[in-house]
Amino acid sequence: MIEIICNDRLGKKVRVKCNEDDTVGDLKKLIAAQTGTNWQKIVLKKWYTVFKDHITLSDYEIHNTVTELDEERQN
Repeated sequence: MIEIICNDRLGKKVRVKCNEDDTVGDLKKLIAAQTGTNWQKIVLKKWYTVFKDHITLSDYEIHNTVTELDEERQN
């Protein structure tokens, strides 16, 4: 299990625990369950990299350390 901190850039941070072999889409669903946002409207970024839903977290080299991602909401 790894822990990911998701920052929505409006002052709200969400901590989510998931596995390295989970997809980004799975992570979005976990974040949506805590924030009440539709998971399809969440865009996850790290720096300028936008994560795609079908790629696993380990493919993006997100491993055992606490990782902080930025969250944006599409309109």
